[in-house]
Amino acid sequence: MLYYFYLTFPKKMTSSLSLLLCLILLHNVLVAGGFTGTYGINYGRIADNIPAPESVVTLLQANKIKNVRIYDADKGVLTAFKGSGIQIIIGLGNEFLKDISVNEDRAVEWVKINVQPYLPDTLISGIAVGNEILGGGDVEIWEALVPAAKNVYSALDKLDLAHKIEVSSPHSEAVFEDTYPPSAGVFKQSILPYMLPLLNFSSQIGSPFYINAYPFLAYKSDPSHIDLNYALFEKSTGIYDAKTKLHYDNMFEAMIDAAYFALENAGFEKMPVICSETGWASNGDENEAGANVKNARTYNKNLRKKLLKKKGTPYRPKMVMRAYVFALFNENLKPGPTSERNFGLFKADGSIAYKIGFRGLVPSSASKDFVLRGGFWSFQWFIVVASTVMLLQFVDL
Repeated sequence: MLYYFYLTFPKKMTSSLSLLLCLILLHNVLVAGGFTGTYGINYGRIADNIPAPESVVTLLQANKIKNVRIYDADKGVLTAFKGSGIQIIIGLGNEFLKDISVNEDRAVEWVKINVQPYLPDTLISGIAVGNEILGGGDVEIWEALVPAAKNVYSALDKLDLAHKIEVSSPHSEAVFEDTYPPSAGVFKQSILPYMLPLLNFSSQIGSPFYINAYPFLAYKSDPSHIDLNYALFEKSTGIYDAKTKLHYDNMFEAMIDAAYFALENAGFEKMPVICSETGWASNGDENEAGANVKNARTYNKNLRKKLLKKKGTPYRPKMVMRAYVFALFNENLKPGPTSERNFGLFKADGSIAYKIGFRGLVPSSASKDFVLRGGFWSFQWFIVVASTVMLLQFVDL
């Protein structure tokens, strides 16, 4: 269809169209291996009732979500994302780190099995080596983190993929000794012997610092002292950092800046920060303050608006904020409190959990938006319909 659409243009327009197509192709090359825009999402799959990966691709494309993180390297997911144009970060699970850290050949084998076969059609832009390792209870795995990351990078380098695929490791707030006010941000002394070598390596290979930042968890832990509006990006008095003379009207930006200060105090002031997880639970146990649909909708709607502005934080105004929201779906098999199973922007059947501007795979009482049946409203179908309209106009002429 697009081929014939091109032929129907007058000759004077063909050179302009060719230039446009070249620019589109160049753009696709330039964004490979990076973060497209500012908004991404975590595609967790600890559930037995969520849509198939092929339907997930339809959902993401129709909602123009171009950045995704998964927590493994599932064959079905990577195959489904082939040709989708969606950037995907895959995960090397915590359970593999000790083995990979002492065996470079195992790292090469892992990359050959879980990465190389899917390239270049599946846009694997990064490998997250473990998740929230430092600050956890297993010190032995702390020791394995840097050697594992180095072996994964070395494996990519041997296969001529290191320039295309980023190697990183997301952290929890447990790596910080203090984060309030943001200028007090500093890493825990007990973690520095493991964090500094990782930061040195990340700096050498050009990787950012990934942090899982949850105002929801902060509010839940101390609702009597934290202003809910401040946590939800709503109007509030906010906080004032006397050292920097900066004002913060929301907790998310304060958390990101605390990470910048911690990096600066450790000697890595030029390293960018990307939020690898953030979100708000739409349901929770009685002791989980703030976990409800209203707050989840408010947080995620305001976060999305904030990210789409493509601006920085008060302390790093030129460093555009980027974040992966947690999560795509409610995951019914996740252990822990009720909140853990209710972070999804979408319900298990593919309908929206609440209305923030996205459309679901099936109708929802929360929205009157179009339904994405079989991906009808995907970008490809939009092009086909637009092409047909243009063809009819030329015929009329």
